[in-house]
Amino acid sequence: MKKLVSRRQLLKRLGAAGSVSLVTSRSASSWDPAILVTGRPVEIAVSQVSAETVRIIVLPIQDGRVQPVPQDGSLVHPAWNPPRARLRRLVREERVQCGNVVVKLSPDPLAVHVETRDGRLVQHLRLDSQTGSLSFLLGDQPLLGLGQGGPQFDRRGSSDRMRSGQSGYMLRTHGGRLPIQWLIGTGGWAMFIHHPSGAFDFSGQEGRFDPGTPDTALPLDLFIVASRDPAQVMAEYARLTGLPQMPPLWSLGYQQSHRTLASREEILSVARTFREKQLPCDSLIYLGTGFCPSGWNTGHGSFTFNSSVFPDPRRMIEELHALHFRIVLHVVIQASELRGTVQDRFDMEKFEEKEAASYWNHHRKVFALGVGGWWPDEGDPLNAASRLTRNRMYWEGPQLDRPNERPFALHRNGHAGMQRYGAFLWSGDVYSTWETLRTHVPVAINTGLSGIPYWGTDIGGFVPTKEYTGELHVRWFQFGAFCPLFRSHGRTWHLRLPWGWNTGELGPDEVKTYTGGAANPDPGELHNADVEPICRKYLDLRYRLLPYLYTAIRESHGTGLPVMRALWLHYSGDPAAVARGDEYLWGRDMLVAPVTEKGATSRTLYLPRGTWYDFWTEEKLEGGREIRRSVDLATMPLYVRAGAILPMGPVKQYTGEKTDAPVTLRIYPGANAAFTLYEDDGISFNYRKGDWMGIQAAWEDNRRRLTLRLAEGSRLLPPGRHAIEARVVAEKEKRAVTFEGRRIEVQL
Repeated sequence: MKKLVSRRQLLKRLGAAGSVSLVTSRSASSWDPAILVTGRPVEIAVSQVSAETVRIIVLPIQDGRVQPVPQDGSLVHPAWNPPRARLRRLVREERVQCGNVVVKLSPDPLAVHVETRDGRLVQHLRLDSQTGSLSFLLGDQPLLGLGQGGPQFDRRGSSDRMRSGQSGYMLRTHGGRLPIQWLIGTGGWAMFIHHPSGAFDFSGQEGRFDPGTPDTALPLDLFIVASRDPAQVMAEYARLTGLPQMPPLWSLGYQQSHRTLASREEILSVARTFREKQLPCDSLIYLGTGFCPSGWNTGHGSFTFNSSVFPDPRRMIEELHALHFRIVLHVVIQASELRGTVQDRFDMEKFEEKEAASYWNHHRKVFALGVGGWWPDEGDPLNAASRLTRNRMYWEGPQLDRPNERPFALHRNGHAGMQRYGAFLWSGDVYSTWETLRTHVPVAINTGLSGIPYWGTDIGGFVPTKEYTGELHVRWFQFGAFCPLFRSHGRTWHLRLPWGWNTGELGPDEVKTYTGGAANPDPGELHNADVEPICRKYLDLRYRLLPYLYTAIRESHGTGLPVMRALWLHYSGDPAAVARGDEYLWGRDMLVAPVTEKGATSRTLYLPRGTWYDFWTEEKLEGGREIRRSVDLATMPLYVRAGAILPMGPVKQYTGEKTDAPVTLRIYPGANAAFTLYEDDGISFNYRKGDWMGIQAAWEDNRRRLTLRLAEGSRLLPPGRHAIEARVVAEKEKRAVTFEGRRIEVQL
């Protein structure tokens, strides 16, 4: 009788020599061991997505057929290229080259080793053949990404169930959880697990991804990015899940939210007060009845106006439009599933809330009155595919009736790929505490790194507590001015108005039935005359910085880079910068350090390597070190890097206000600089046809010369003559020029 040979002995005899790149499946012989995962035979497919990204799929085989990967809509394409290798049996290490990435697969235990062509280790993954759990290297540098919420900032040392919704993880301080299985290793790798959904554990020496049960472990579909260039890492994620759409310009202005409404006159009075006080604002948002005693509609799921406060909705909307406000309405989905698209056929006589086409049809009558956008709330029970379907519905639905107008929708939840549908996201029903404000800085950073650039929070916090004071509101407002979504919202909503802290009144008391620390602010705080002028200062600043912000939005649309940026994105070679989660970059050139400590008289912050300028004082400082910046209540530290050109427009009361005032180019000397100022009509999709203007500004530092020219592919927009002022910071002299599309040189 022959002695049986174990699998390990067999592999030892065969050796690993002569490993080859596979192009087709290996033919099986009677002694070739099949690859088994959770007791099932599988096929492993390795594909090249790009020179830096490889896709590895582990597919179960049933009745001789490979089972497909379920699609939830998050990927731009189901496939990019045919597999470079398909393996159903693995007896020795196999090597597969995909662009600049080399994948080595080995049995016993089943492992995937990923390195670059020059031998740099990228990742080493082990797949537990019994449970389907995946182990991987963590490295010794911060781990970022994973969507909105959850443990912050660096994910190392934490565990996360990746549970979506407001019951997912520490709602009060961390906000609603929007899990995205995109993990960035700042040492030079990233991983996106498309399928299945699971939990992460970063508390050990290795990371672990657990799909839950062996039955749900397969198929496994993951992508590995091998790059030390942060911009390339973000570009690869955009390649997989899509680039952000361009939002309407007005959505980047200030948005004022309302809750319990008293009357028709109150609605119009709030709007008029903004204009009378010259406090910039672009949109007014109205909550629905169901979450408050008296909202815009008659209850959850209703598209009928509440006649006690909107007795004549068409006329009221026209009056608000005449004051140059956009109207955004709150809506609540009650279905547990949403499927299809708005283009699907449906029965006009039935209301099927689970069908996107039928559900959207109920919006259209109200939309026709001139509503500018939507605020889709609830939806936590929706699965990932349904959440993304809702994101898509609010992007494609409005275009049925306004095909050349960019839609706006502010969502409570979503999924990977939601940026393809221009979806805004807010962090949910957080509490008004200093810890919440402090935590939301890293929350913002990780959300942006997860492909969601249009993010914000309820300024002031949704649920008032005894910590909610004029000081906390001001500090939150300053932070909100440097979030893409700039919106005040919360219970006791009159305090969310810029002038609300000096009226002596709370407005509607909305915390009586709330538990868990909810409380009205101290009445002594309601005569705080300092709040409104500071809010005005940051409203004015936000609108002055719109040329810079809108250019950053355009860059996000083209590259996948967020607007609120981790310092890692531009200072990956500075370990202290990479590890910093309490400050961020606003676009490429500005550094924002929110003040998140009660009673602060100073703010300690880190300036990355290089030369920086204090935005407020224009003092020059050297970076690569921590500094302590003195602050008063009106000051949030802002810095601009040397070698930046910062465009600042005039103060406007709304984004579409016409003015002949010039755009000022602030030049921060110390290095050569380049900036392309982007402009389009802010409303339509005509920019896709080339109807946009780019003014390229280049600064030669040694020669003190500024050159302006029209960017290639763009055209001069009306009025054809564009007033520009240029100034070198820390100097008073300005040079005024008129740009008419021809190259201009300005000596400063």
